[in-house]
Amino acid sequence: MIAWRAIAAAILLVTGPALLAGEIPSDARRSGYAFMGPDTRAMQDDDTANPGMLFVLDGEQLWKKTTGTAEKACADCHGDARGSMKGVAARYPAFDKALGRPITLDQRINLCRANHQQATPLPYESRDLLALSAFVGRQSRGVPITAGEDPQLEPFVEQGRKLFMQREGQLNLACTNCHDDNFDKRLAGAPITQGQPAGYPLYRLEWQTLGSLERRLRSCMSGVRAQAYDYGSPELVALELYLMSRARGLPMETPAVRP
Repeated sequence: MIAWRAIAAAILLVTGPALLAGEIPSDARRSGYAFMGPDTRAMQDDDTANPGMLFVLDGEQLWKKTTGTAEKACADCHGDARGSMKGVAARYPAFDKALGRPITLDQRINLCRANHQQATPLPYESRDLLALSAFVGRQSRGVPITAGEDPQLEPFVEQGRKLFMQREGQLNLACTNCHDDNFDKRLAGAPITQGQPAGYPLYRLEWQTLGSLERRLRSCMSGVRAQAYDYGSPELVALELYLMSRARGLPMETPAVRP
């Protein structure tokens, strides 16, 4: 595990006091895949070598499995996911009219469990929730991201943008300092990407498992020695929405592979 003092020193070296944050123009935005080495790319590209596909296969079985007191499966309502779920993950987080706010794909899965299957919601980062999210996301592979197009989401996108630009923690760093100001450089030997979340949930070699975008965001917050927001918090949802909206037009890659 990388020492965060080394990270702080490296960031200060590459940023410098005079460099100001500036968002990346839409025509210059690139997926994290573009920053990966050939071995990592090859692992993602080959479904037989991509470890995230094990979760997708588990999710396919869960899709067909009846659960809850309603004894219903996802397939009972949605049918064949290859058709019904194509493009769905590309538009999340999406606005939920009943709640009056955006929700993530993980939250939508749990709402469906509670409301339609009468089943207990799955814990954040649990294997079953990640597997279902990965299975649904896999159906959108290659589909351009459309998240944030709904006008009702505008204030929440703006909230996420402000959080992305906001310095925090003992290291006094913002997301933008790495992912806008210093992408395509290296930090402690690892590539700094633009932070475009096109492949979540993704398999991270550091984790040796699949993980959500919320897990990655919380990890970055801990890295700058800030208090990480709780899973499912409005702040994390807004950040995810902003990141997905700024990745609009990039193709979905779920499940991606990263170092």
